[in-house]
Amino acid sequence: MRSTPQFSVSGASDQWLQSDAMASQWFISDLHLAIERPGTLDLFEHFLAAYPKTADRLFILGDLFDAWIGDDDDAELANRVRQAIRTATDRGVAVFVQRGNRDFLIGRRLMRESGAQLLPDRHVVRVVDQPSLLMHGDLLCIDDVDYQRARRRFRNPLFQWLMLRKSLPERRRIAADYRRRSGEETALKPAEIMDVNPAAVVRELQRHRVRQLIHGHTHRAATHRLTLPDGSQARRIVLPEWHSDRAAAWADDGSRLREVQLVQDAG
Repeated sequence: MRSTPQFSVSGASDQWLQSDAMASQWFISDLHLAIERPGTLDLFEHFLAAYPKTADRLFILGDLFDAWIGDDDDAELANRVRQAIRTATDRGVAVFVQRGNRDFLIGRRLMRESGAQLLPDRHVVRVVDQPSLLMHGDLLCIDDVDYQRARRRFRNPLFQWLMLRKSLPERRRIAADYRRRSGEETALKPAEIMDVNPAAVVRELQRHRVRQLIHGHTHRAATHRLTLPDGSQARRIVLPEWHSDRAAAWADDGSRLREVQLVQDAG
């Protein structure tokens, strides 16, 4: 029997986290859940059980999984994630999921079984009463030409159809090989091309007529201020990746947007 890990929070008081006036919207990204990282899955299950409350909304902005081989995956990891999300949605939490670069095969079956809803690559919501654009973030990294070419191939419906016709063991082997090669290629790339292109950020903000963008993907957590061509001020929030012993979520309580850190206690 698995022992239940203990966690603590920082960045917000426990009274705030437990109050009725706490966050109504939560934003997380880049959990990269994998069987090799059981602590991260423990954190995710604890987070879902403890914090989003009835009528809250949780937005998962891509790369929930380190690799998702299809909604028919019957591995323990897949089943635990389905159940964790289902438990939250059954108590009234609305869970929204964007596809990332590692879990682009997420489909309607997983959403149906978990009670979640799939979002498009770009989605506008009100955050602290301000229209805000949600993205995974990889579409902003246009200087990485090789990645963008691969992304178009992976998102091609024919490619996905052919992939999903393969057996689960074969898909697992392909995913493991892709993760290995991706790590090797990333290590050789200049760091700057793997970050967002500033002009691409401005174009997305202007296209959607918003002044706030929330995304993940780059693993470079920060809050950036920028000035748009019309002189207006905008903000770009980069969500952090999750680790086996620590994670973070951004929470909107209607009056402010703040970062809440979840840390596994020692021992």
